[in-house]
Amino acid sequence: MTHDPPHILVVDDDRRLRELLRAYLTDNGFIVTTASDAAEARARLAGLTFDLIVLDVMMPGENGLDFTESLRQTNPVPILLLTAMGEADDRIAGLERGADDYLAKPFEPRELLLRIASILRRAGPPPAPPAVARFGDYAFDVGRAELSRDGRPVRLTSGEAALLGVFASNPGATLTRERLSRESRLGGAERTVDVHIARLRRKLEPDPKAPRYLQTVWGQGYVLRAD
Repeated sequence: MTHDPPHILVVDDDRRLRELLRAYLTDNGFIVTTASDAAEARARLAGLTFDLIVLDVMMPGENGLDFTESLRQTNPVPILLLTAMGEADDRIAGLERGADDYLAKPFEPRELLLRIASILRRAGPPPAPPAVARFGDYAFDVGRAELSRDGRPVRLTSGEAALLGVFASNPGATLTRERLSRESRLGGAERTVDVHIARLRRKLEPDPKAPRYLQTVWGQGYVLRAD
C-alpha cells in the first residue's frame, strides 16, 4: 500500500522565496501549494486538506501569528513558522499562538527539511481520504482526478481532469495560461488552455457564457471560485 506525498502549504508574501521553497520542497518529494498572504491561504484551506503549513510571520495585513491563532480554533494542521525575528520571546510567542515549530531566517534548506520531517513524524500518518476540492454542487477528488456532482460522476477527458486538478490545488488563485499549460502538462500553445477551459465550462456551468466557477480574470488568466 502506498501513500501520496505530504501536501504542504507555503504562505509567504515574498514571491521569490515562495517560489524557491516550492521548487525545493517539490524536488524533495512533497506536493506544494503556495499562497501570498493569510486571505489566500484561507481560500486554499477551504478547498484542500494539507499535512503541514510553512508560514511566514511578517506578512502585510493579517500576520502569521494572528493567522496561526485564528486557524487553531478550527484546524489542527501542523504549522512551522518562518521569521526574521529570532529572539526567544518571539519564538515563545509563536508557540503560544499554536505553532508546532519555529525557524528563523535565514535558514539552511536542509534544516527546513529536517524540521518538516520531525513535525510530520509527531503528527502521525496523513489521513486516508484524498484531498477533495468542492465548488457548488461539485466535488473534485484531487488524488483520483475524478469529478462528481451531488455524488454522481461527471466524465472528464484526461486533459480536462489535469487542468481542473491545477485549479483544485490553487482554489481562489488567479492562474496564468502559461502556468496552467505547464502544470497540467497539456502541451502545445497556451491557446490549448482556452479550449479546455471552454470544454470544462460546458460541463460545469449553468451558463458557460457567464461562468460562476471557472472565471476569466482579464489580462491575467483564470480562477476557480468556490461559489
